[in-house]
Amino acid sequence: MEQYNSDLAFIAMEGERKEEENEFFRLFISKLDGEFLDRQVHSLNDEVSAAIDCTHCGNCCKKLIINVTPEEVKGLAGYLHQAEDKVRAQYIEESSGGQCFINTIPCHFLSENKCTIYEGRFRECRDFPHLHKPGFKARFLGTLLHYGHCPIVYNVVERLKKETGFAE
Repeated sequence: MEQYNSDLAFIAMEGERKEEENEFFRLFISKLDGEFLDRQVHSLNDEVSAAIDCTHCGNCCKKLIINVTPEEVKGLAGYLHQAEDKVRAQYIEESSGGQCFINTIPCHFLSENKCTIYEGRFRECRDFPHLHKPGFKARFLGTLLHYGHCPIVYNVVERLKKETGFAE
């Protein structure tokens, strides 16, 4: 089984060091077949995700704005056995356009790199880093935003560079 790097300091340094390389890689994959890329990324994501324990990191919960839907706010209230208005006041911010998000970074529900509401967590949290979804090529710029912070993204991208012939 391949070894994957999960050293957060190393990954952060590589994120800075490889900015230009990653931009060239973005241009490189823009010329590749989208379905081929999705198959490659999905396979790599399955492999890397199985090998990396997210509870050793928690950067997604420490660094990202977590968007939630009104239905998820209701679900959170039920999960916490609290009134929805109390949950909204304590944990949720709402934009003038009606978009809801967790009102702190890091997330209120992160403790010792673990989600305290894991069973009731939000879709955005369940889906992060979104590498299992179709349309990787169109979303790659957004994926690169997490390259220097997420061990899964870092390792998938580095393996993808090799598998596509970008880097040997």
